[in-house]
Amino acid sequence: MVYRIKIKSPFVVAVSLLLVTVILSIIITGNNGQQKKALDANQASISTELTQFQPVNGEYKKHSGDMQAVWVSYLSLSLKDDFSEQAFKENFDNIIKTAKEHKINTLIVHVRPFGDALYPSKYYPWSHILTGTQGNDPGYDPLKYMIEATHNAGLEFQAWINPLRIKSKDIPKTLCDSSLFNKWNKEDKTKDYVLSYEDGYYLNPAIDEVRETIINGVQEIVENYAVDGIHFDDYFYPTEDSSFDKTSYKAYLDSLDDECVPLTLNDWRCANINKLIAGVYGKIHSITNNVEFGISPQCNINNDINMGADVYSWCSTYGYIDYVCPQLYVNFDHALLPFNTTADKWKKLITNDKIKFYIGLAVYKAGSDVDDGTWEKSNDILKQEIEYGKEIGVDGFMLYDIEYLVKEQTQKEVENVMSVLN
Repeated sequence: MVYRIKIKSPFVVAVSLLLVTVILSIIITGNNGQQKKALDANQASISTELTQFQPVNGEYKKHSGDMQAVWVSYLSLSLKDDFSEQAFKENFDNIIKTAKEHKINTLIVHVRPFGDALYPSKYYPWSHILTGTQGNDPGYDPLKYMIEATHNAGLEFQAWINPLRIKSKDIPKTLCDSSLFNKWNKEDKTKDYVLSYEDGYYLNPAIDEVRETIINGVQEIVENYAVDGIHFDDYFYPTEDSSFDKTSYKAYLDSLDDECVPLTLNDWRCANINKLIAGVYGKIHSITNNVEFGISPQCNINNDINMGADVYSWCSTYGYIDYVCPQLYVNFDHALLPFNTTADKWKKLITNDKIKFYIGLAVYKAGSDVDDGTWEKSNDILKQEIEYGKEIGVDGFMLYDIEYLVKEQTQKEVENVMSVLN
């Protein structure tokens, strides 16, 4: 069990607070029944001074009212038959048009799906979705265009990042020489910076340099572009298998003195992710308070913890996130996680009143036969879920994803959803 503390007090002006020692680390005890539990992790010094920072490119855009967002994944941005600048921009313009037609006020857009970038980066190679080949310069700045076009249309733009994933099966087919996988496999003799699982490659968040690189990648986005938010989804540790990061865990165990009781593997993984999340939050808010940082974890809280996503701490302790958006991709008849009771659990989990609560909804399931056909019983499930969310006081919704707003399969549900959005 991860030991946590809850800090409700908001930031103190002009003071840099030492906030989150998510005491996965030290619980002092002796022969009187106490023990000392050690962890070299999880302190975040968060600057609380409001800044007037302006990014290199663009100006921020803030919507009024509740969040009504849609995810735009790399799949929606990728044009396999035409990699021209014109085709990319026309496609994104159509995405904006679809969003506005469906009362969306915020786009959550993939900018780093596979340890890559849809902008010129110091740390990551160009994404393969722009040219068909990772590392190839498309000759323009897609992120700059997407933000400008989104803001000109009156919508907010949040940059969606997968922090750890580098490759998933055959996507991308080839990793370029400047990919972190190739770079670190040449330099790192332990082969521990990038780990493999089921034909995929993932960055190892236990390594200081890995976390620093991820944070630096966020920093360059915030400093150079007027993104209105940084968004992480539910991909953290890809497996519970102890062999995945056994070298790093052993190094942690070996670093402890004889008086220390080591963290379990799961607690140690949670601590690694917590250090990353606190570092990202701290970096963003040391630059500006105009950019939100949020995470969209799985709806199953136990699964989140098993993946290293310590949602208990994130939702209670100041210094991790500005919002949480659990992916409640279930309906009211779900056997294990019925929508209403699951939403209630998440609502109770958020004890820090500074954290906004959004709900992610599964538009892609509407009208399909998934979940034992329960989505075919009605065409107003998503409408009912939005109504229930409003009843319990959520701050808005995110819909997955943009393409399913216009598919024939989902149209009846989507029409009903439009009737309850502002």
